[in-house]
Amino acid sequence: MKSITEIFKGLELTDSEYAFIKERCQKVALKKGEVLLKKGQPTLSQYYVLEGCLRSFFEDAQERDHTLQFAIHDWWISDYTAFFDGNPAVLTIESIQKTIVLEFTRKAQIEIFESIPKVESFFREKMEHSFGAFQKRIINDLSKTAKEKYLDFLQTHKEIETHIKNYHIASFLGITTESLSRIRREIAKD
Repeated sequence: MKSITEIFKGLELTDSEYAFIKERCQKVALKKGEVLLKKGQPTLSQYYVLEGCLRSFFEDAQERDHTLQFAIHDWWISDYTAFFDGNPAVLTIESIQKTIVLEFTRKAQIEIFESIPKVESFFREKMEHSFGAFQKRIINDLSKTAKEKYLDFLQTHKEIETHIKNYHIASFLGITTESLSRIRREIAKD
């Protein structure tokens, strides 16, 4: 039950409401490098990260990875466009560390929302926050230098930066690994 209460911290739920939610989710353990969702698959679930780290990415026509998101403890991840509109995934989600997530299917989520309306409000607020964070990231990508983006990345992802491969970080920042190395050298000199 602790993992469920962790998700809904700040929301007052009864023991029976927690039990109802717990019955509608599944714990999934992933090894490092294991794929949780593959491009082209139906996207039926979203995931809450209990421990570990995941990344979502897409491949362009030249088969280059572009990392969209890292998800660590207490973060949510899915291919949300596909999750909400029912289309196949355009993103792939893989674990970059040993990871444990709670899986919530769309069907289970709707059952929870219908039975416990305050959970729907809770999720709406989470989605609003996530939308704002993605918008902020897009603005930063359009307006900041590579060095500024990297410094922002360190601020947001300081606990995982040393566990992520350089090319994943570079992919997230939209730069080459060589540029990332140059930026790190510049920062080390400062």
